[in-house]
Amino acid sequence: MTTSVVSGGTRGIGRELSLRLAALGHRVIALYRGDEDAARQTVRAGDGRIEALRCDLARPDEIRAVCARITDAHGAPGVLVNNAGVNRDRPFLSMTGEDWDTVLATNLSGPFHLSRALAPTMVAAGGGSIVNIASTTALRPRPDGANYCASKAGLLQLTKCMALELAPHIRVNALLPGFTDTEEVTERYRLDDPDRRAAVLESIPRGRLGTARDMADALEFLVTARSGYVTGQQLIVDGGHFMG
Repeated sequence: MTTSVVSGGTRGIGRELSLRLAALGHRVIALYRGDEDAARQTVRAGDGRIEALRCDLARPDEIRAVCARITDAHGAPGVLVNNAGVNRDRPFLSMTGEDWDTVLATNLSGPFHLSRALAPTMVAAGGGSIVNIASTTALRPRPDGANYCASKAGLLQLTKCMALELAPHIRVNALLPGFTDTEEVTERYRLDDPDRRAAVLESIPRGRLGTARDMADALEFLVTARSGYVTGQQLIVDGGHFMG
């Protein structure tokens, strides 16, 4: 049985990614930071294939400890999904050093430390697939998001460097969701305002928000043999909103 590790794997898009991998027959280790109720619900929904482990991706010591626990219990994972992320939106001139450091630590340094801890075991076991969950704001800036946009842009370059150096054993790709119908996106972009939501929908050629299932479909492609010749790439899943 393939073991998959999904950071931020119990809420939002990450929950759907965990459930999809479980449905594909994987043993899923879903990492989470603090929401115990969401973790319990995800484990229950996983029909015995999901285990939730607490880990703050901004703390390298916690990452090392949880990775040792995973590999001791299950061996090398075949799939790693770096999905955990936080945002602290503020205007650039109001943004504090803590706002910057917290977002970069989780969104960029977290994937580095998690991948660095698990990649050697993956290589030794014959390889696997790493998928970094970025964002279309890695390519196109938005107001009040200098820290978040910079973290996701850095993640794209990290993806390419990892793909280059971990080849031919491990494929590394980035999945870039656009506007996705989650609680976090609704709050960040004020999509509970009908006028705001209508304006966003008008800007998306497909005429709707993405769903977590859309992102899981893309992940399924990136971690299966159907993408066996794909590495170092950016898969944008946003209904045509960004065409760069």
